[in-house]
Amino acid sequence: MTHSDDQHPDAPAIALLKDLGAGTAKHSGGTLLTHLLRVEAMLAEWGARPALQTAALCHAFYGTDGLPLVLLELSERGRLAGAIGTEAEELVYFYASCDRKASYPSLAAPEGEAVTFRDRFTGEQFTPSLQQRRDFAELTVANELDLAKVNESFRERNGAGLRKLFTRWAPLLSEAARREVAAVLG
Repeated sequence: MTHSDDQHPDAPAIALLKDLGAGTAKHSGGTLLTHLLRVEAMLAEWGARPALQTAALCHAFYGTDGLPLVLLELSERGRLAGAIGTEAEELVYFYASCDRKASYPSLAAPEGEAVTFRDRFTGEQFTPSLQQRRDFAELTVANELDLAKVNESFRERNGAGLRKLFTRWAPLLSEAARREVAAVLG
C-alpha cells in the first residue's frame, strides 16, 4: 500500500530523509529515498514487525559498508531516534555498523557455534542475539533484492554470490523472504 508522505506511518522519518537530501541523491532505480521506500515496502509485504520496517526505511542514515553516503553522523543518533524511536534506530545502527567481511560468514551459524559480529565504527566484536541476526538478515536480503530487481548489471555481477549467501542465511529468514530470493535470484 502506498501513502502520501504526510499520511505515511513513518512521516517524520521521510521528512528527515528529505531534509538530508535522500530525495535527490541518485541511487539504483531512482533516488535513495525511492530505494528506501521500496525496501520498507518489501519488508511490510513479508510481514516484518513495524520497527524493522522503519529501520528498512532508514537503513542508510549512517552509511553502510557498501554505501559510503552518510546522511547523519553517529553523533546525531538521538536525532534519528527522536524521529523513529529507539528500537528502530538501534536496528539502523546495527545494520550500518556491520563489517561485512568479518560478520557475514558466521551470521547463520547453528546453535552452539560461534557467531562474531564486528562493528565497523568501533572495531568491537560481539555475539549478536538471534533476533538481531534475523533482523539483520531480513533487512540485508530486502536491500540487496531491491537492487537486483532494479539494476540488471548489479544482478548479473552479484546474483550468484547473493544466492549463495542467502541460502546459507536461510535459517534466519522468513518464508516470504526465502520465496523472494528464489523468485529474484533463482
